[in-house]
Amino acid sequence: MARRVLHDEYFKKAKADGYLARSAYKLKELQQRFKLIKPSSTILDLGCAPGSWIQVTAEIIGRGGSIIGVDLKPVDVVVPCSLHTIEGDITALDLGPLLQRVGGSFDTVLSDIAPNTSGHGDDLVSAHLCRAVLEIASRSLRPGGTLAMKIFDGAEYQSVLEETRALFRQAKGHKPRATRDPSREMYIVARGFLGPEPTS
Repeated sequence: MARRVLHDEYFKKAKADGYLARSAYKLKELQQRFKLIKPSSTILDLGCAPGSWIQVTAEIIGRGGSIIGVDLKPVDVVVPCSLHTIEGDITALDLGPLLQRVGGSFDTVLSDIAPNTSGHGDDLVSAHLCRAVLEIASRSLRPGGTLAMKIFDGAEYQSVLEETRALFRQAKGHKPRATRDPSREMYIVARGFLGPEPTS
């Protein structure tokens, strides 16, 4: 079996460009292809450590935008826009204070969360995390908002994609070039959030 190449071109490029991880180029490609993030917008970044997606997002939104990041691990990154990070579990996230902080809703929800891989059932854990992301997005996105989230291709991938399509005008899967060839990582990208379910 071929030895896994860790220090590939994107790893080296991230070091040279000042990004905290190679995953920066995954978001850059998603942004280039799908125009998910607009200047001066409000962003919720779920699973934001080590902070490379925060760095890329900050470049796009500029000083007029704001980012709230959530992760189990602390994040140490300096960006020119408003940034607030929280150490916590997204499956037990209190959205109320976050929505107050950004004035009611987010323009975009991002998630590069991956489970701690064990080699067995990782795709099912990834799907569970994606459903938690969808739940948060359904309660925090503005109508018309956008979403990008990582998922492991597997038994639940198509189901999660269909669940996403039920919430957005458009949703599709995409595998960025910066994803390692053997990886099962995919990204579900969605635009045109249809809005929260009406309350009875």
